[in-house]
Amino acid sequence: MNVKKILKGIGITLVVLIALLIAIPYLFKGQIIAKIKTELNKNLNAKVDFEDVDISLFRRFPRLAVALEELQVTGVDHFNGDTLVAVKRLDLAMDLMSVIKGEKIDIYNIAVQQPRIYAIVDEEGRANWDITKPDTAATEETPADTSASDFSFSLRQYSIENATLKYSDRQGHLHLSIEQLDHKGKGDFSQDQFVLQTSTTAGSLSFASGFVPYLLNTKAEIISDINIDNKTSTYSFKTDKIAINNLKLSTEGFVQLLNDSSYKMDIKFDAPSTDFKDILSLVPTIFTQDFAKIKTSGSAVLNGFVKGTYSPLQMPAYAVHLGVKNGFFQYPDLPKPVKNIQLAVNVTNPDGVPDHTLVDVPQAHLEMDESPVDFRLMIKTPVSDLYLDAAAKGKLDLSKVSQFVKFEKGTSLTGLLDADLKARGYMSAIEKQQYESFDASGKLSITDLLYRSGDYPDGVKVSTLLMQFNPKNVSVPQFNGQYLGTNFTANGELNNFLAYTFRNEALQGKLNVNADQINLDKWMATGSEPASPAAADTAASGPFIVPNNLDFTINAQADKVHYDKVDLSQLSGSLLLRDETVTLKNIKGNALQGSMQIDGTYSTKEDKEHPAISLTYDVKELDVQQTFNAFNTVQKLMPIGKFLSGKLSSKMSVTGKLGEDMSPVLNTLSGEGNLLLIQGFLQKFQPLDQLANQLNVNALKDISVKDIKNYFAFTNGRLSVNPFRVKLNNMNMLIGGSHGFDQSLDYTIQLALPRSLMGNQGNTLVNNLVKQANDKGIPVNVGDSVYLNVLMGGNIAKPSLKTDLKEMAGDALNNLKNQATALVQNKIDSAKNTIKDSLQSVKNEAVSAVKDELKKQLLGGKDSTGSGKPLQDAGKAAEKTLNNTLKGLLNRKKDTTKQ
Repeated sequence: MNVKKILKGIGITLVVLIALLIAIPYLFKGQIIAKIKTELNKNLNAKVDFEDVDISLFRRFPRLAVALEELQVTGVDHFNGDTLVAVKRLDLAMDLMSVIKGEKIDIYNIAVQQPRIYAIVDEEGRANWDITKPDTAATEETPADTSASDFSFSLRQYSIENATLKYSDRQGHLHLSIEQLDHKGKGDFSQDQFVLQTSTTAGSLSFASGFVPYLLNTKAEIISDINIDNKTSTYSFKTDKIAINNLKLSTEGFVQLLNDSSYKMDIKFDAPSTDFKDILSLVPTIFTQDFAKIKTSGSAVLNGFVKGTYSPLQMPAYAVHLGVKNGFFQYPDLPKPVKNIQLAVNVTNPDGVPDHTLVDVPQAHLEMDESPVDFRLMIKTPVSDLYLDAAAKGKLDLSKVSQFVKFEKGTSLTGLLDADLKARGYMSAIEKQQYESFDASGKLSITDLLYRSGDYPDGVKVSTLLMQFNPKNVSVPQFNGQYLGTNFTANGELNNFLAYTFRNEALQGKLNVNADQINLDKWMATGSEPASPAAADTAASGPFIVPNNLDFTINAQADKVHYDKVDLSQLSGSLLLRDETVTLKNIKGNALQGSMQIDGTYSTKEDKEHPAISLTYDVKELDVQQTFNAFNTVQKLMPIGKFLSGKLSSKMSVTGKLGEDMSPVLNTLSGEGNLLLIQGFLQKFQPLDQLANQLNVNALKDISVKDIKNYFAFTNGRLSVNPFRVKLNNMNMLIGGSHGFDQSLDYTIQLALPRSLMGNQGNTLVNNLVKQANDKGIPVNVGDSVYLNVLMGGNIAKPSLKTDLKEMAGDALNNLKNQATALVQNKIDSAKNTIKDSLQSVKNEAVSAVKDELKKQLLGGKDSTGSGKPLQDAGKAAEKTLNNTLKGLLNRKKDTTKQ
């Protein structure tokens, strides 16, 4: 019995413990979430969000495991909306008792899964990771109270799994990309002095400075013990377990944190191996193609140091030395080697002053099938006045390159390359146009080049490319080729090629291009034809980003251009690429049975994901149906085009944003313009069909229109139309109002309609309206013509119509007036005031007439003033006044759309 009781007690205890282990995380989940959010918001000037919190006592037992799912940190202010950090899962191991007691929570372990970090320094030197809030209460005498945090770190280990890090310094033109990064560290962070054991691997490491890639898709591995002294903020290390592709490095030294932005360092590195093959592995193309089987010979040396202080105002001294002697390599299954490789590279800076940097490449030589290639380079005083001494010479049959170097499957290359170039002198001589003091000469020519690869299966062909170098510029007298079915010829010049190459200045130049036919569906991987998966990925990657290092003009002409559903001919115009903006000038062409001209800008300077556009269109005699079917934007701006045939001319200006698929974001568009429909036919238009059925007037269902002209403006997803007149055989209409991009309608139609056209149903409607007036004490007799105001609402597919005689004198005219006023406020002030005053005059006349003749016959009666039709006269007066107003406005505008 005692044993059974003991076992029962143990069982109950275990059940209670298990229940507690399950329940405790849920009991304290709200408390932990509140502390995490409070801590993040208290310390970060950014938007921090996560989808869920997973809490468990089993995962890190006996610690309490807290995991944040789908954590995101996005910028505010200048970097508003930019993602700084996105983490799939952030797992923390915490001290359970500190959570239960509600004290400061101790964190012992951190595991980060699939973090994506995008660090940016913009053109003005602002960093997107500068998101910590300053402690405004801290002073030199009263430092910040670091104990105020709800968390303390007693780390024992941490890990980062499958990370992606992208760093872009747009001001300094530095770019770093690390993918497939795994890192872990182990040590007692609670101690002032301890050893941190680290292990780091990267599947792909790329680094570029300026426009020169120093590392490209390089593999890296580092295993190192770091001695950490928290009292002096010093981190010292010594290891020979560093690998970059096949190259092994040993390094030792220290880094000391002086303050938040300054570091003191003394680091030396050296490649213990003297095998040329290890240096060769840094060449991406060679390393990825059966590198282990390559035959090599030759010796190499690589070493360097970094010593001094780094701060925003100071750089440390540094030096890198690379040498190769008698290098040789050959793939075992290729017939010929690359041999006699001689290379010497020395980059030094004795004191960290940028202007004291010296780049010296006294020798770079190799031979391919007895064809030598030579190169030398010296650069000094790069900041104050760059001095350059460079030369390159070689002839190469590109068809033989595949005999020396392996290409990826599907890649082929043919052609002839001939280069003989030299340049010597100070950049200031060019800037001062003292060209006699700068020696630059030579040429680079390419003939019969044809390159094919997986990315370019159709091939890129350059029949002739000739570049001639002189002190003033680089001229391009000949450039002929073919790409994606387009034959082109071009010529131009590059005006600051050296400053672009060595100082990262914007490339200035001009290129004149003539093409026979261009299929933009192929160029942009869009259109009705299905694109390849690779092309689809490229197209989905986002909008075209205008480079920030160009000041370039392209003058282009093309005989034929196809894009999606549009075919253009005789296209010409200029593109100016400057300041991350493309300026379109005088882009002309024939399309859609008419002609068009476009001017404006496309810019990714402020927003890379949503480019800004500002465009002006002038189109003449375009076919309405073809235009409607070709452009989604026209379908939103002019939905009536679906039911309209004929030709139109229009001038329009528009500003707004494009989406990532390069389509307009409709609710950002605003603009104004005019439209002239010379002659057309409107049929199967549901709003008019419904009105025709109500009035039993079949002539309204299929109508022929001529010389329809109006002005419009649009913003916030709605287009307003200035009142315009439609003349039919026996009817007149005055139409004004607005419609939304969502197809909603809000229009007023003033209709002058002979009763003889109306059947029984229409006459019954009018008689009912007359009866309603008589019931209100207004005797009404209807004459031969009816003047109605129709309020059109709903949407194009399901319109709603409201007809009321009472509304003609008051509400309908007010409605028309307000819509016209809202339109012209977005257009031109003078037109706004004219229309507003005219409509007010019309309203006053109509209301006055109704008051004076309230008890007389409304339509067809007699009165003392003459016509006996005050409301009919008011309608005619409204029509006349509005027509005169519009006529005056149109006469004042020099309308270039009139044919």
